[in-house]
Amino acid sequence: MTGWIGISLGDITGIGPEVALRALAAEAAKDDARYLLLGDADSLHRVNRTFGLNLPLEPFADYSHSGRFFVTNPSAKPLAENLPAGSPEAARAAMAALRDGAQRCLRRELDALVTAPVNKKSIVNAGHKNFVGQTEFLSEIAGAKRTAMMLLGHDERGRWLRVALATIHISIKTVPQLLTAEKITLAIELAAEACRDLQLPRARVAVCGLNPHAGEGGEFGDEEIKVITPTVHAARQRGFDVVGPLSGDTVFHYALRGDFDAVVATYHDQGLAPLKAVAFDTGVNWTLGLPFIRTSPDHGTAYDIAGKGIANPSSIISAIRLAKQLAKNKK
Repeated sequence: MTGWIGISLGDITGIGPEVALRALAAEAAKDDARYLLLGDADSLHRVNRTFGLNLPLEPFADYSHSGRFFVTNPSAKPLAENLPAGSPEAARAAMAALRDGAQRCLRRELDALVTAPVNKKSIVNAGHKNFVGQTEFLSEIAGAKRTAMMLLGHDERGRWLRVALATIHISIKTVPQLLTAEKITLAIELAAEACRDLQLPRARVAVCGLNPHAGEGGEFGDEEIKVITPTVHAARQRGFDVVGPLSGDTVFHYALRGDFDAVVATYHDQGLAPLKAVAFDTGVNWTLGLPFIRTSPDHGTAYDIAGKGIANPSSIISAIRLAKQLAKNKK
């Protein structure tokens, strides 16, 4: 049995509730997983009716009840209908759902948490001034100091890219200063651990260079010489199957054809641009290093299409499938 998968609905003025329910409708017959949806129940029931999904949603009481699709609202009050996009009420509700899901995972009540999209600006405007992102928020709740973001997805031929990021949401100009040996080492370690969690037959990791052509022997910068190469060498001495630095303009081609199982990118867009070129609709964000499984779709709230019935659930379907796979492997 797969167990319990939690799904936080994110910002309900975005596409989160719609894609979450469409994903569950698509996955319902594939296994025996049970789902706890965390967020505003009234909004979810309206989406369920509006789009004719007819999922048998039940109010959650405890984990012993029969049934498969349950809803609980971590907020004190239900949300008003027809809230404007990015409203403070919706943002605060999204944060409450995210916190509740993390706490349930930490109490081992849920086997994994899938998080629908939130909007950073809306959350900050709603009073959470220090909010950076869901990854950072969950890491803080869990007390996890060593986490990293991995994006993974496959093309139409079933060829995978798995990309761990050494740095995440920082400006390009600060990357050389913040790209430390510690961050590269952590990304290598967690990428290799991710390969084992996926039960891959090996964990061969490639590390990107920061500069064009991996610095061209120091012609275009010395980060490869001073930081990346010594860090990769030290990891290899510790037994990791890792190579690099390799030029960012070629390494993803070799990873896609199967030469590497994961790639460590030095900054956000270096890793995400090729990943989204390969798997724009089906890419998944997986937070490595948390004490529980957390995945999410690789897209935002898409306020402009919310409620129109055209949102593509493919990414959250992939996120749910990965969460279930990891939960089964862990058991």
